[in-house]
Amino acid sequence: MARRISIGTWAYAIGPYADRPVPFPEVVERLAELGFDGLELGCFGRHPNPDLLENKDQRDELRCLWQSRGMGCSGLAADLWGQRLITSARPDAYLAAFRKNLRFCEDLEIDVIRVDTTEPPGTLGPVAGERPAGAPIDYDRALKRVVRTWRECAKMAADRGVRIVWEFEPAFAFNKPSDVFRVLDGVDDDNFYALLDTSHANMMAVHGARQVGQPETLREGIRELARRLEGKVGRLHLADSDGTLNDGRTSTHVPLGQGDLDFDELVPALIDAGCPDDWWTIDLSRWPDAWRATEACKQFVDALAKKHETLV
Repeated sequence: MARRISIGTWAYAIGPYADRPVPFPEVVERLAELGFDGLELGCFGRHPNPDLLENKDQRDELRCLWQSRGMGCSGLAADLWGQRLITSARPDAYLAAFRKNLRFCEDLEIDVIRVDTTEPPGTLGPVAGERPAGAPIDYDRALKRVVRTWRECAKMAADRGVRIVWEFEPAFAFNKPSDVFRVLDGVDDDNFYALLDTSHANMMAVHGARQVGQPETLREGIRELARRLEGKVGRLHLADSDGTLNDGRTSTHVPLGQGDLDFDELVPALIDAGCPDDWWTIDLSRWPDAWRATEACKQFVDALAKKHETLV
């Protein structure tokens, strides 16, 4: 089975690009020129989002922008960062924001939506080397809130034919491998999956970055994490890693082939973990020159997919 390759458009809209985002039509045109099969839409800043495009005609026009160039959309990264998933006793605001983005997915014919836990790891307790942000919330209470809310989201999304993928990472709470399994087991819904990002997986499973209390790593690192997530990976993001954090907050997404990861070693484990579709998404989030790095990353993934296609 041939892989379809996309890239997250947030790379050109947040971080170093926040004040000078690459215009979205220009992004689409360039990705088509480079032979991408699609894009993964990041609803951040001045790029298309449900607040900027409120009516169906605007959304139809946006969808035609990539479809007219023969591309699809592998998913939508909802901007839920203004919501409090953990520290709010009531999930109403979070659910309203999720519902708004879910409707955006439906109008754009996108069948995957990305979420995260929205609040920093220190919400659950002290993180080594960081000042506590305040009194931590009880772990079990926080877990119950996350599970309860995401279980409701999973059902809403299933009714609209949209799959939910949770991107766990050092920037947000529940960022230990055991946390990931607890959340997935707690939600326990066939429409709720993990998003496995190779850079985040390296910082969590190998380096134990920004974890509350005693760091937790896995002996076989990313491969072991992928193996233990078999059947629950709903999206794969490919990014290299140099073992550092971007601004001390989240994993540095190094262009593919420029970091420490051995993708020839990793790919068999990533494929074995399974995924409901055939998309591979390149992630250059917050890389300072993502626009120029895109072409080389596309060539890297094309070669990787071709080399390992017999494993699919």
